[in-house]
Amino acid sequence: MRYTGVDDLLARNPGAVAKGPVALVFVEDAVEVDATLRHNLQLGFQRIIVFMLPEFDLAADVEMQVIRVDANIARDRNREAIVNAIIAKASGVWFYLCYNAEFLFFPFCETRSIGELLAFHTEERRDAMLCYTVDVYAGNLDTHPNAVCIEDAYLDRSGYYALGRPDPVTHDPKDRQLDFFGGLRWRYEEHVPAERRKIDRIALFCAKPGLQLRDDHTFNDEEYNTYACPWHNNLTASIISFRTAKALKRNPGSAFEIDTFRWHNSVAFEWHSRQLLDLGLMEPGQWF
Repeated sequence: MRYTGVDDLLARNPGAVAKGPVALVFVEDAVEVDATLRHNLQLGFQRIIVFMLPEFDLAADVEMQVIRVDANIARDRNREAIVNAIIAKASGVWFYLCYNAEFLFFPFCETRSIGELLAFHTEERRDAMLCYTVDVYAGNLDTHPNAVCIEDAYLDRSGYYALGRPDPVTHDPKDRQLDFFGGLRWRYEEHVPAERRKIDRIALFCAKPGLQLRDDHTFNDEEYNTYACPWHNNLTASIISFRTAKALKRNPGSAFEIDTFRWHNSVAFEWHSRQLLDLGLMEPGQWF
C-alpha cells in the first residue's frame, strides 16, 4: 500500500495505526532500507509504516508487507510533524521510531517478540522505553567508503557515560532523567553539533491524547523521558545505528579527516543481544 503523505494515510487508512506495536521508519537515503524493514518484520511488529522518497525502490518481498508513505525526510526534517499527527489519531497504541540502517535490539530479542516486550513493560506501568543509540561502523572504510557494512560492523566497547539532565528553569537535575553520551558522537564531537551529541532516545512509546514528540527525541510528558520508574530498574533497549558513521563520512568537513573509525576499544558486533547486555548497553530490569 502506498500513500502520498501522512494526511493521506490517516484519511484513507486510519486502521493502519489502530493496533500496535507499529514501527515508523524514516528513510533518509537508500542505504540498507530493505535490511532495516526485514529486521523489524522479524521482531514481530503488527505494522511497519515507511516514510521515503517516491523514487526509492523496495525489494518485492518487503514492499508487500509494509505501508509506504511518500516523504522527503532528509530535506524537510518533518519527522516530528508526522509522528505527532499519528499520535493524535492513535491513543493507546505502541510505536517504535527509527531511521534506515538502524536495528532495534532488546534483551533476549532472539527468542522474544516486540509484542511480548511491550506487554511486559505495560504491566510495569511504563508508557515509554529509553533506548540507547549505539553507533556501529564498517571495519574497512576503503572497501566500504559510506561506513556501512552489516557483515563487517564494529562498535565501541567503552567510552559511554551519563550526566544529569538539568531543568531549564530551576537548573536542578530532573528526576530519573540523564543525558547519555558515547560512541562516534563522543569521539568525533568536534564534527557533531552539541544538541546532537546525546545517544539516548525515547524510541518506544504509547500514544495518548496531548502527547507531542520534540526534536531531541523526548516528549512533552516528562515521565515519558525517564529511564525507570521510582521503584526499580526497567527495561531499556539499543538501536544499532550506522547513521552517525554515514553522516561523518558524507560530511565534507569530516570525511577526509577519518581514515578508519576503529580504535583500541573497537570490537566486532555479533548481532546478538547478549553482547549488548554484557557491555551494559541495555538493561533487562525485571524482564525474564
